[in-house]
Amino acid sequence: MRPNAKRTTLADIAQAAGVSVATVSKVVNGRGDVAPHTRTRVQELLNRHEYLAPMSRHTEAAENPTIEVQFKGGLKAYVAETLEGIIDSAAELGASVVVSKASSAPHRARDLVSAGRRAVIAVTSVYTAAHLDELARSGLPLVVLDPLHLPDSRVNSVGATNFAGGLAATRHLLSLGHRRVAYLGGPADAVCNQARMHGYRAAMEAEGTPVPDAYVRPGDFTYDSGLLGAAALLDLEQPPTAVFAGNDEIAVGVVEAARARGLRVPEELSVVGFDDTSVARMASPPLTTVRQPLREMGGTALRIALRLANGGKAESHHIELATELVVRASTAPPREGAPAPG
Repeated sequence: MRPNAKRTTLADIAQAAGVSVATVSKVVNGRGDVAPHTRTRVQELLNRHEYLAPMSRHTEAAENPTIEVQFKGGLKAYVAETLEGIIDSAAELGASVVVSKASSAPHRARDLVSAGRRAVIAVTSVYTAAHLDELARSGLPLVVLDPLHLPDSRVNSVGATNFAGGLAATRHLLSLGHRRVAYLGGPADAVCNQARMHGYRAAMEAEGTPVPDAYVRPGDFTYDSGLLGAAALLDLEQPPTAVFAGNDEIAVGVVEAARARGLRVPEELSVVGFDDTSVARMASPPLTTVRQPLREMGGTALRIALRLANGGKAESHHIELATELVVRASTAPPREGAPAPG
């Protein structure tokens, strides 16, 4: 290579070969998961351009950064759709993604750095002060997607307009004529749950409709929580004619609890979910729900993580993407003659 000549990069080779930067990196590092004809084409271009391999893993990572994505609990529809957004954006931007379960051990940050990770994206995971301190010492930026708790000032986060979503869901039920509307939510201290519940209360208050204490029930973002919570609501002396659920899984649990009691949805009980995952679209009946742009949220988190990994700054400490009400078949006007709440 001539003195002062611009060094050929992985991106240059990838563009010339018509493949991703990740594929070129695999060839350079002798990985076996590349098709033979692709490997031959990439290797010929590497030779032709006199490509110089980086001297260290960290130099290579600057060209083909690897982001650790951690999630807590099971790989549910919500997590799967956010991961899809992260992975699609990573492929588009020439980054690599490693997906793992969140660890309770703060010292794992050092292992991530040793493995060449450049940043961490946490999907709804809760990070303690010890975790944050260790990440800071290790120089690993952290982006939390849909945080369950108010993030530390050191943490960048991506979420959705949960209050507006709760407001829209409840207004929809009120516009149909429902006045006995209950909220069946997730953990009481979860930020997203609080915002959805406050949106619900704001809509009910604006309509001048009382909310009995028994109509607001926290729980978990699970199907079983929907079953148990709906059973308690439907056993009330004056049960609700509509339920706004904190997520789609809870909503499906509500539908099943109603079915078990011989109640038809939506003729005898209207149900609204939150997220608009595949669960909502495959439910019977298909759920009216509040759409969170989960894939877009994942892509936004990935782009922020890459910017931070390259020494840049996020445009905002916390970014919220807009929610949207999606009306399907699980909501309808209440039955005539249903008594109003006392």
